[in-house]
Amino acid sequence: MDGGVTYNSRTVEQVFRDLRGRRAALIKALTTDVEEFYRQCDPEKENLCLYGFPSEQWEVNLPAEEVPPELPEPALGINFARDGMQEKDWLSLVSVHSDAWLLAVAFYFGAKFGFNKADRKRLFNMINDLPTIYEIVTGTAKKQTMEKAPVSNHSSNKSKSNPKNLQRVSESQDKYVKVMQAKDGDEEGLEDEDDERGETLCGACGESYASDEFWICCDICEKWFHGKCVKITPARAEHIKQYKCPSCSNKRARS
Repeated sequence: MDGGVTYNSRTVEQVFRDLRGRRAALIKALTTDVEEFYRQCDPEKENLCLYGFPSEQWEVNLPAEEVPPELPEPALGINFARDGMQEKDWLSLVSVHSDAWLLAVAFYFGAKFGFNKADRKRLFNMINDLPTIYEIVTGTAKKQTMEKAPVSNHSSNKSKSNPKNLQRVSESQDKYVKVMQAKDGDEEGLEDEDDERGETLCGACGESYASDEFWICCDICEKWFHGKCVKITPARAEHIKQYKCPSCSNKRARS
């Protein structure tokens, strides 16, 4: 069950790229697409699994029919526990099993493609450099990098913003949506700032900041997001008085 994907990966880098695509898909299901994911995990249905594909798409579906399957299977029956525990605890549980599944798939490929001890160790180290899905979903990764995060939306930090990389979108707003952007041809002074911003992770995909990417900060939880991950463009951000990320918007809707 993998969308008809043909597995031609042969190197550590290719297997890691496959894992990152699957990881991004699973994070999307458990964060930005959490309402749809919750809806699809109907306890009245049969045993369901959460799949992540290299294309960064996710799917809730029945397990593969063939035994053994082409790939290791995700945790079975995640939908049965949906209404038996608090939503945040259920999502945390699914995220832990998703982390375990990613490792299983990666090392399945490692065995299939004959990785030696050094290759397996390198693959694990590359994976281990990323925050786990559990850390992303529970906010643990954010807490670990909070002190090194870029300027937040609070007025106490406004004076610290660097005009080269943080653009105040609307002068008349009490809160500000800040845009991270590197200006073309302006390299001076960016090295030190990159060290600081490099520790900041997107609240949706869990990836770090890159100088050529548009980022936006949630006024409620103060987490930073790639614009593309939350479907916000710089032009649209200019008209937002108070930005609420999908997770904060969903929490308010449910309450």
